[in-house]
Amino acid sequence: MWINNGFSISTNKDYLDLSLIHNFLSKEAYWSKGIPKQTVKKAIENSLLCFGVYKGEVGKDVFEQVGFARIITDSATFAYLCDVFILPEYRKLGLSKWLMNTIISHSDLKGIRRFMLATNDAHSLYNQYGFEQNVNPELFMQKVLKNPYKE
Repeated sequence: MWINNGFSISTNKDYLDLSLIHNFLSKEAYWSKGIPKQTVKKAIENSLLCFGVYKGEVGKDVFEQVGFARIITDSATFAYLCDVFILPEYRKLGLSKWLMNTIISHSDLKGIRRFMLATNDAHSLYNQYGFEQNVNPELFMQKVLKNPYKE
C-alpha cells in the first residue's frame, strides 16, 4: 500500500468498489460505455494487478475509492494498462500522476519489454512516464466489435 496526503493506493482487490468501478466504466468512460457489471467483475478477477486509489487509508480509517487502473500482463514481456480513471471531483490533485508513478515502479512490472495503452485524451500524462505514439502502427492489428455489450 502507498499513502500520500490523505489518500492511499492499494493492489488488494478486496478493497475495490465494484459498483463504483462499473458505474464509471459503463456510464462515463468513452471506451466502455454500457459494459455489463459481470464483465467488469470478470476482468478484475482475471487481471494480475488492479490499482485502487482511495480517499483515506485503506484498511484503517473510513475510506472511499476515487480512482482505478487495471493491468493485463504476462509478468515477463508484455503489459497493457487500461480502465484508468480518477473521479472528476478528485482530479487536479496529482492523483493520476501518483497512480502512474506507482504503476510504473511496481516490482511485478519490472523488465516488461512492451507496455501499451490506448488513450483518446491523456497523451500528455502518459508521455511523462515514457509512453509515446507507436512509430510503426502498421505492425499492429486489432479486432473491435461494433457494440460488444449489447445482446
